[in-house]
Amino acid sequence: MLSKLLRNRILKFIIAGGVAATFNLLLIYCLIDVLRFDTPVLRNVANVVSIEMSLLFSFFLYRIWVWPGGNWTVREVWLRQLPLYHMSAGAAIIARIFIVFPILDWVGINYKINTLVGIFINAALNYLISDRLVFKSQVKHSKYQDKSESESELYYPEGLAPALENSSGLPRHSGRETGDSPLKNGGKIDVLSVVIPAHNEEGCIVETVESITELLEEKGIPYEILVVNDNSKDRTEELLQHLNYQNSKVRYINNYYPNGFGFAVRCGLENFQGDVVAIVMADSSDHPENIIDYYYKLQEGYECVFGSRFIRGGKVIDYPTHKLMVNRLANLFIQILFGLKFNDTTNAFKMYRKEVIEGVYPLLSHHFNLTVEIPLKAIVRGYSYTTIPIIWRNRKTGVSKLKIKEMGSRYLFIVLYIFLERILSRGDYVRKHYYSKMGMKVN
Repeated sequence: MLSKLLRNRILKFIIAGGVAATFNLLLIYCLIDVLRFDTPVLRNVANVVSIEMSLLFSFFLYRIWVWPGGNWTVREVWLRQLPLYHMSAGAAIIARIFIVFPILDWVGINYKINTLVGIFINAALNYLISDRLVFKSQVKHSKYQDKSESESELYYPEGLAPALENSSGLPRHSGRETGDSPLKNGGKIDVLSVVIPAHNEEGCIVETVESITELLEEKGIPYEILVVNDNSKDRTEELLQHLNYQNSKVRYINNYYPNGFGFAVRCGLENFQGDVVAIVMADSSDHPENIIDYYYKLQEGYECVFGSRFIRGGKVIDYPTHKLMVNRLANLFIQILFGLKFNDTTNAFKMYRKEVIEGVYPLLSHHFNLTVEIPLKAIVRGYSYTTIPIIWRNRKTGVSKLKIKEMGSRYLFIVLYIFLERILSRGDYVRKHYYSKMGMKVN
């Protein structure tokens, strides 16, 4: 009897195949009927283009949704998996045309049944070859273990949708290690700092700060909360003064840089006093419990802890659909470019040791692209990190400051800047130089 894991994968494969076939038909229609590829030569061109585009579309659909995980390096995806996938699809088509169809025709099977059987066999061959050859590095599946045995071997991003919620509805504490941890059994944390940039957040800043302080007090974690008032025109500063009066561990400063999210965070990173720092949004979108998860994970010796809303156990609530689509595509681009498993780079909510913040300077971003600059620099420069699932909820009050149209080119600039640092700097900024000075070995 097929395991649940295998049944789910086959179902996803069938659905993805149907989507790819629909894409192929729409593309042919657009090329022939809309763009007027209506001469014999152009029709052949249209067929070739539509088949190739559909193959690429189905490949990435399978890669992200059906067989998630594995490395997103150029060598793995473009030089190994994609050529093998073309061979797989080609072999299935050749088998259908030159073996299956002639045999069924020879035994006198009706052409309609012949076609249906051929399509079914083609899909089965494509699945088997893809599963055993193309995507074999994603999942060890020789015996198709049951879910409890194999789930730990699967890496989810679940592509274009929020990740599945675990049975409790809360994120699991344990996370997958995605980098070595040279500070294991070391790197004591005395004080946790929480930096919160706030621009016109009178409707939610009190709730955000109080929910965090109550939880940290309950857990007995030494902390400071530093709110950066980013030139607010409402009552935000007045409310911060009141919070500071009630709790001396909550303090605020006015952003001395020009107005902007990136500048406000940079101002906070220059003034926090703890051993580690979490960057948290003022709109209560980040779950306070996840700050605790980050803190305990850092105590295992990691230098960074990154949360993902799109791995198993993560969750997003009320995420606008258009922003979700842009988010997933942007993060997929970053994953492929840098060969990462981590799939939520653009989320600001992360925690770093103080030496990491010192090590990623100079910071260039003025705006929300800082959320990408810090973690990518930390990764490229060799700091250890791990990933855990987190919960994110869309703001209930106020207006989002992120403007997608304005930020696209800025995000791209930062991503390409760090990519060039990675491939051209010859390791000048990599963490190993620090450890060699300390007499420590780093691979």
